[in-house]
Amino acid sequence: MITFLNGRPGGPPCGLPVALGAAAGAAAAAGAAYWLGMSSYSQAFGPFPYRGETSEKVVALTFDDGPNEPFTSRLAGILKSRDVRATFFQVGKAVLRYPDVTRRLVDEGHVIGCHGFTHDFPVYLRRRTIAPDVRRGMDALETVGLRPALYRPPWLLRVPATDSVIAAEGMRTISGEFCHPLEVFQPRASMIANGVLSKVRPGSIIICHDGWDGHEGNRASTVAAAEIVIDRLRDQGYRFVTVDEMLKIPAYQ
Repeated sequence: MITFLNGRPGGPPCGLPVALGAAAGAAAAAGAAYWLGMSSYSQAFGPFPYRGETSEKVVALTFDDGPNEPFTSRLAGILKSRDVRATFFQVGKAVLRYPDVTRRLVDEGHVIGCHGFTHDFPVYLRRRTIAPDVRRGMDALETVGLRPALYRPPWLLRVPATDSVIAAEGMRTISGEFCHPLEVFQPRASMIANGVLSKVRPGSIIICHDGWDGHEGNRASTVAAAEIVIDRLRDQGYRFVTVDEMLKIPAYQ
């Protein structure tokens, strides 16, 4: 038997406002948690730069989750042909899979940052799992002669322990703005490119993905979008810098 408000059929069940209130509260809590721990813009757990403070027309293109073949190498070819240097936040297990690709990027003037080792979401929720994962990521990069000073958390996920773990490894956490919310599904290159172009302003740090959580995956649309973005922004008078140049901080230790 359903009890209605005021005892009148046709009104909402008396428990409905309570249920709706609880649902709204849960949604608000989830939104707040996302903003604090995963937003590009949250500074809740310490400095998390998502752009440079400049009025100059400069932009930093960054690529996460690689190396991932053949897409990272295709991207490197586009960047080289246009004399653009970018910043790659690389996953340790992928670096071990394609060390020569990482070496090529360095040889061609790109900056490599750390993006952990596993890119496994639960790992980045607790100090006791973050610390060994970051250490393994650094160990993988050291096999190709690198010790980065820049770290980007997978999914931009930070918890209260993140920054102290990263600082202990001699790094700073770096944010940015995602190129397009649907990039993971690889829509048309023009759609991804338009997403970037709509966001760029002086000092922008743009997050794209040449890999997929450290796994192999098709990133053809992102690679093609990079070509469009570079040409359009050049036409608008932008020049391209690496994250360390944008923020005026060291790239390596």
